[in-house]
Amino acid sequence: MSNDSLCTPRMMAGIPTLNAGLYRSIRFLVGDPVVYLQVPASDGSVRSMLICRDIEMGRARQNAAVDDVGCPADFAPAEGLSGDRETATAQSAAEMLRRSGFQKVLVDRSLPMIYAEMLKRAGIGIECDTQWGVMERRRKDAQEIQMIQDAQRITEEVMQLACSTIARATANAQGILLHDGTPLTSERMRTMIDVWLLERDCSNPGSIVACGPIGADCHDHGHGPLYTAQPVIVDIFPRVKSNLYNGDCTRTVVHGTISPELTRMHQAVVAAKHAATMAVRAGVTGQQVHQASIQAIESAGYQMGLPSADAPDSFTSMTHGTGHGLGLEVHEPPLLAAGGPELIAGDVVTIEPGLYCKAIGGIRVEDMVVVTDTGCENLNRLHEGLCWK
Repeated sequence: MSNDSLCTPRMMAGIPTLNAGLYRSIRFLVGDPVVYLQVPASDGSVRSMLICRDIEMGRARQNAAVDDVGCPADFAPAEGLSGDRETATAQSAAEMLRRSGFQKVLVDRSLPMIYAEMLKRAGIGIECDTQWGVMERRRKDAQEIQMIQDAQRITEEVMQLACSTIARATANAQGILLHDGTPLTSERMRTMIDVWLLERDCSNPGSIVACGPIGADCHDHGHGPLYTAQPVIVDIFPRVKSNLYNGDCTRTVVHGTISPELTRMHQAVVAAKHAATMAVRAGVTGQQVHQASIQAIESAGYQMGLPSADAPDSFTSMTHGTGHGLGLEVHEPPLLAAGGPELIAGDVVTIEPGLYCKAIGGIRVEDMVVVTDTGCENLNRLHEGLCWK
């Protein structure tokens, strides 16, 4: 970092409930516009400041991870504050920097244009630090890991409910699964998952419950009845409302008879998950972890990549990367895929190889791990089998 950047204030802005990087920096959840500033002093120290709505100042002083708290009225420009809350917050940040004699500010990649415009009108230059907040978010601290672990525990509890409900259903003459005497559909199972999570103060963007050939598309959320003897991919990724951290877990369940080919596919996926997990440690790239999955999949006689237009329905392959980072968003850096970056201690990543076949359906098994200097810590405790009775 240059001496110039050490003397330049830094600024993030937006709505913390919508801007994960901003929320992670201030650890204060609020649905109104705020500005987060890191302001250097003449003695070489840096003080952090939050500008927020006046009625939030008391909560901010108690809970926000900042040194000082102010509101837009504390830094009203000569022309007065706009009646628009976001514009007024942007005006106050620009005025605070102008009064302090700063001519330039470093901002992160997420700064809304209204803040850039108000800074420009105040004569303050802007420089974007494209990496500010990116590595910080990847390197989870102990508090974040605990919150993710708590989210994953909730995720596994509802996964147990979902998979056991499917496994213990009864099948009618057409092979359709029945629960409490009526057809068990993807939609009905998702509703059961949603209600269970809602009662535990979690939001859920829409789980995947994909049966049989529908599950051959790895991101099809599923629709229609669930059937006996067919694989059902269940992928659940809720967010805890109180802190916005996510869980993410996938298991595959088969009601009734498990065919030899499903058994073979499942064994290959579990072997790939184990190989990828063993490859994880700080300093290894996401691409190297993905390569461990590829080697296991191909060693089992399967292929990588999407099927060609003329491929038979029996073509079976892994069509996606091995995993992704997770935290305040369910998908965030780093990727465990081609070109994936070097892993660092504190990364939280999923390990989720899968195999997909138009004629049969899909098998995917997903765990979540915390990267350490010597390996990783697996946050999952659920079994990885196909039978959930």
